[in-house]
Amino acid sequence: MAEKEGVYEGRDRKTHEVKWTGTRVDLIFGSHSQLRALAEVYASSDAKEKFVGDFVAAWTKVMNADRFDLV
Repeated sequence: MAEKEGVYEGRDRKTHEVKWTGTRVDLIFGSHSQLRALAEVYASSDAKEKFVGDFVAAWTKVMNADRFDLV
């Protein structure tokens, strides 16, 4: 385990040098295929517009689901 609490280290088996570091959240996203796929899509350098569009659509759907006057 790394010097900082909650930060884990991945080491090279031969040299024992630290190759990667990650938190519990990193480990969860890395090991869960659906979460990892979402993270890869939204973390790409050209995903800002897609993220904003998807977020607005989801927000609108949730907000409208509670409005009985729209039925």
